[in-house]
Amino acid sequence: MTGVRELRLVVTADDYDDALRFYRDVLGLPERAAFSSDGGRVTILDAGRATLEIADPPHAEFIDRVEVGQRVAGRIRVAFEVDDSERATRTLEAAGARVIAEPTRTPWNSLNARLAAPAGLQLTLFTELGGE
Repeated sequence: MTGVRELRLVVTADDYDDALRFYRDVLGLPERAAFSSDGGRVTILDAGRATLEIADPPHAEFIDRVEVGQRVAGRIRVAFEVDDSERATRTLEAAGARVIAEPTRTPWNSLNARLAAPAGLQLTLFTELGGE
């Protein structure tokens, strides 16, 4: 098997225009391509380097407790590394995201916030703090 070259998360959004505005225009994900079909549209946004994080249920619950205080995420949560999670939280909140948990310093030394965002996605915004 040849190596995987890209991880692409495909999200079906009931309000396509709102989701596109939020993720492209507010969060700042650059548009790589856009296509249309008979009555449909898709836009591919560049989210930088992609990783696939696989957690078992106890660890997913641990992350939720650290970031939010209780289990709130479903099977999929999207995490974006940002330069300033506090500023990004305020920006996305002003654009319509609901803050589930304010930025919190984690045991793994990052500042993480949790938001409910368009297209039914739960987001973690995280800033690596460096050092120990």
